[in-house]
Amino acid sequence: MYKNLAATLLAACFCVSAFSQNTPNTPAPARKEPLKIGFVYVAPLAEAGWVHQHDEGRKAVDAMLGDKVKTTYVENVPEGADAERVIRDLAQAGHKLIFTPSFGYMEPTLKVAKDFPDVRFESITGYKTAPNVAVANARYYEGRYLAGIAAGRMTKTNLAGYVAGFPIPEVLQGINAFTLGMRSVNPQAQVKVIWLNAWFDPAREREAAMTLMNQDADVLAFHTGSNAVMVAAQERGKMAVAYHSDMRSVAPDAQILAVTHRWGDYYTSRAKAVLNSSWKNTSVWGGVKQGMIRVEDFGPKVPRPLKQEILDRQREIASGQLLPFQAQGTDVLDNEGRKVIVANSALSDEQILNMNFLVAGVQGKIAK
Repeated sequence: MYKNLAATLLAACFCVSAFSQNTPNTPAPARKEPLKIGFVYVAPLAEAGWVHQHDEGRKAVDAMLGDKVKTTYVENVPEGADAERVIRDLAQAGHKLIFTPSFGYMEPTLKVAKDFPDVRFESITGYKTAPNVAVANARYYEGRYLAGIAAGRMTKTNLAGYVAGFPIPEVLQGINAFTLGMRSVNPQAQVKVIWLNAWFDPAREREAAMTLMNQDADVLAFHTGSNAVMVAAQERGKMAVAYHSDMRSVAPDAQILAVTHRWGDYYTSRAKAVLNSSWKNTSVWGGVKQGMIRVEDFGPKVPRPLKQEILDRQREIASGQLLPFQAQGTDVLDNEGRKVIVANSALSDEQILNMNFLVAGVQGKIAK
């Protein structure tokens, strides 16, 4: 009996085995489509500058998340109607996370977001949120203050030139922090500003730089999108502070240091949040402490003790010991004589975000 039972079980096993061998494999679970992420750039993608830094952030997302994401970008998109069209096209094409890194993209982003509630938008340098719109920015002014210290130590004419884009609070913060940094080590220092009312116009950036150097500025800073100011300073044998990126490739002798901003960690964290359904419409303002702002890439003319001084001050900013917009001992006045920071106090984040003055030492007025 047991012999027959064993034979029966053996036959059954053979049949099951034969069936499994001749039956198609069970279909694998459908592979999840990658998260499509779009980036909109206000200027052409170049080897350095504002757009370059944000594209480095995009590349970091690709490197960290691999086939979980698929990123794309559209470059040289003017602020305004063109921006709205491009952002809308990206949303319609299935991008579920869209980064719009330019202040003038804020309103177009909000407008498109209303029509695509299932898409997440990141308004970089914007300040208005919505249920599906987050905002983020960096404390560029922290790096500007440190650059000002270097400029104040190195200038021989006591005059720095500053090529500025638009008179928004972010730019005013940078000019004021740079000036306060200069005057913290060189009370005689002055900063002359030329406004362009443009973010990216290499020809006019160069012209403004030349004008400032003709007026005795021997160190330059800028808040625009190209490397034209650095190139001009190199040609004229002057000094300059690189912004956004290291620009020693075009200004090997002129560059004092670079104030850089880094977006890779933030962009990657936001993509992860969409992937794991934890995304929220947050407001982030990070600086040296968070690794979003760095002063680095010192040029050959910077003495070793000065380099160490700047790095020490950078650590103090990271720890909260040094606040660029703090009045030590005496009031800080604007360049029309009004008190803007009371002695032994510091501006709040809200006051910094709404800055609408130029400090004493700045030659110029806020452009209309």
